[in-house]
Amino acid sequence: MRIGHGYDVHRLVEGRELILGGVTIEYNKGLLGHSDADVLVHAIMDALLGAAGLGDIGQHFPASDDKFKGISSLKLLERVNTLLKAQNFHIVNIDSTVILEEPKISKYIQSMKHNISSTLQCDVNLINIKATTEEGLGFTGIREGIAAHAVVLIKKGEQ
Repeated sequence: MRIGHGYDVHRLVEGRELILGGVTIEYNKGLLGHSDADVLVHAIMDALLGAAGLGDIGQHFPASDDKFKGISSLKLLERVNTLLKAQNFHIVNIDSTVILEEPKISKYIQSMKHNISSTLQCDVNLINIKATTEEGLGFTGIREGIAAHAVVLIKKGEQ
């Protein structure tokens, strides 16, 4: 068994859609980034790559490469899953936390879990997504950005 941790943060800006867990969230701002800036999926990807000893998303999907401009993070997660499977790794579980003051995302979490589990070809019950605020503190608390943490456990061999 191997454990990995991932963290990502993006700034909130006007003129972009807010995408978390592959779901478009109704909000007046979106996350700024080279891809769709899905902080939740980015944190999960970094955790999976770290657990497998395969580097990080910046190595695999550099912001300097135009082929990743505007790409869905679920497409990138699909590529990470291919890398894991090539090394014979399987997901045991994923636990993640999205840190944001607003919008409230509880009604979207099931769809996020479905998108992620479908992309990773694993049972939806292996995915956990939580949301929390920082009570008005820090960049997330003053609504300048959104952050996400993810912890994953993977194992090598048969599922």
